[in-house]
Amino acid sequence: MRKNMMILASLLFLLAACLPVQNQQELDSRVNTAVAQTMEANNQIANAVAGTIAAQSALFTLTAEVEPSMTPTETPSITFTPITPTSTPLPINPTATYKPAQPLYACNVVTQKPANYTEIKSGSKFDIRWVIVNVGLRPWVAGVDVKFASGTDMANPKRVEIPKEILPGYKYVIDLDATAPKKKGTYSMTWVVDGPMCYPSIIIVVK
Repeated sequence: MRKNMMILASLLFLLAACLPVQNQQELDSRVNTAVAQTMEANNQIANAVAGTIAAQSALFTLTAEVEPSMTPTETPSITFTPITPTSTPLPINPTATYKPAQPLYACNVVTQKPANYTEIKSGSKFDIRWVIVNVGLRPWVAGVDVKFASGTDMANPKRVEIPKEILPGYKYVIDLDATAPKKKGTYSMTWVVDGPMCYPSIIIVVK
């Protein structure tokens, strides 16, 4: 823009030189007038340029605000954190004794004669005695059978009936007549108290 002003001023000087003047004072007056007009024209041009720039800047700002963002929508990333269940261990008492639940019907053999592995002469007769006790929660009704179950059948009879009710904690004695086998060896015999509640048994050594 400064270059344009210089060109205009030069043209004005030339034009002024070509025009007829009365004196030096009139010439200076014309020159000043031409310079002032040139500066005013330049100011108008500068104002027009500034207005154009401001309008373009406002238009750019408006466009930037109005235009939607062209950034593609990103898919959100979902992270699953596994939850580990926690449990509080139950306190353990090392001195506690485990006691299984007591059955309703059960028995134990508390006495046995002869003792297991007693030596008996082959073919000889001997007596067997079992003392059983009701260790269940319920009484036994009268008529419970005690009978041969497995092994070498050495007793007579093969079945014994308990003729009366046996209450919990009470005992009953079973007596049997038996005969040892004739052949030497180790023999066993097992009976069962019906239920089954327990298995009285005996082992002998025939010599």
